[in-house]
Amino acid sequence: MNRKILRAGAVALAFAAMPLLSIANETSAKDVGKKFDEAGTAIKDYSVEQRDEAVKSAKAALDDLDAKINRLAADIDAQWDKLDASARKKAYESMDRLRRERNDAAEWLGALKHSSKEAWGDVKNGFSKSYDTLASSFAKAKEEF
Repeated sequence: MNRKILRAGAVALAFAAMPLLSIANETSAKDVGKKFDEAGTAIKDYSVEQRDEAVKSAKAALDDLDAKINRLAADIDAQWDKLDASARKKAYESMDRLRRERNDAAEWLGALKHSSKEAWGDVKNGFSKSYDTLASSFAKAKEEF
């Protein structure tokens, strides 16, 4: 049952991650964290006049993270039969948290596209915080699995 739920989550993430970007096979959790910290911080530097660039940058960062999450889900799925009950539960919980946090970041991305000038600063900060949370959770999950 848990395997079916994990696969369903992986499929949902795959659909959310179109188009997927290529993934480096050997990336440490620290490298991942640093790269994603830079992406989240970069969004904060855009002015409302640079909205299109900010959205493009945010989408690319989110797409890249989606691809890495999908790869992690595939790796977990490939090892599922070798995991004990505790590790399976942890994997399921990690993927569920990533899915929820990814959805939150996607909502902020939508807000970036449509925010008013007055709300721009709050929306940028909201996306950055949401993205940073997601990236941190991914780095932690990658390190655990």
